[in-house]
Amino acid sequence: MRAPFELKLLATPRAAPELRHRLREHDHDVRLCATELLTNVIDHVGEGTPVTVRVVAGADRGCTRIEVTDPEPRAVPALLAATETWECGRGMALIDALAERWGVDQEPGRKTVWCEVGSHGGSTGARSLHE
Repeated sequence: MRAPFELKLLATPRAAPELRHRLREHDHDVRLCATELLTNVIDHVGEGTPVTVRVVAGADRGCTRIEVTDPEPRAVPALLAATETWECGRGMALIDALAERWGVDQEPGRKTVWCEVGSHGGSTGARSLHE
């Protein structure tokens, strides 16, 4: 099992490739989910927002848990039915498709959006928001 990964950074477009590089030992689905969660902060909370990214392999049922914490508890992600022609709104749809489950933990002054990716990826249809 890998040691837990934690990185504090500012949510900027340049941070996404850095995050992917830092997670190079993890599989594609983990890297994709982590960068999508980071991009969600950029798009819906604001560029330059301080975030903490955590990745814990084998966290629950052999899944890898990816968490992105930011200081805006009210900006909760939503799963949209993005169409093929939409240029945005696909981030949480990707998370929903790749993750076993995902959710949001809200606390005073911050929130953590998380997902759990299995060893084979893909959704089981189980969702758990606000656990």
